[in-house]
Formats: sequence, C-alpha cells, structure tokens
Amino acid sequence: MSEQIKQTALVIAMIVIAVMILFSFIRTLIGPRIADRIVAINMIGTQVILLICILAVYLKEDGLVDMAIIYAMFSFLAVVFFTRIYIGAYNQRVIEKEGGDFHDDYD
Repeated sequence: MSEQIKQTALVIAMIVIAVMILFSFIRTLIGPRIADRIVAINMIGTQVILLICILAVYLKEDGLVDMAIIYAMFSFLAVVFFTRIYIGAYNQRVIEKEGGDFHDDYD
C-alpha cells in the first residue's frame, strides 16, 4: 500500500510540474520584456530538471539523474547565451539613442 501511495504522489507531482511548465511557457510568449522571457526560460529549464529527477525516482532509473545534470549544464549555458545577446542588444540601443558608436566591452 505504501508503494502505491508513493507512486500516486509522484504522478501528481509530475502533473503539477507539467502545468507549471505550461504557465512558464505562456510567460515566455507574452513577456512583456525580454528579461521576463529569459527568466521564464530559466524557470522552464529548472522545472524540466525537476521533472526528470521525479521521473527517475518513479521509474527507478538512476541514469535519468545523470541526464538531468547534463540538462542543467545546457540550460545554464542557454540562459547565459540569451543574457549575453540581450545585454549586447540593449547596449547597442542605448548607444544609438545617444548618437555614438557602439563598442562591445565584453570582447
């Protein structure tokens, strides 16, 4: 009986996280700012990692935890990449408003 309760709780947790991913995806689409979208992408990545880990417990597959760690690294790099693009675009907009030349300080 205890195992059945555990399995049911894991399924409910996965459903709740899937709904949270859907809401985060909606936040990614509606924004309103790019910074909000980057945060929403980061939230989706974190929720997917959590979903993979819960699935690993549910299926009793230790290899899925390794996949979650690899996914976490790629998710982090994606957020850094999107942030870098956002900062570059923002700096370029500010310089163009001031009428000067754009110089990327990060290179």
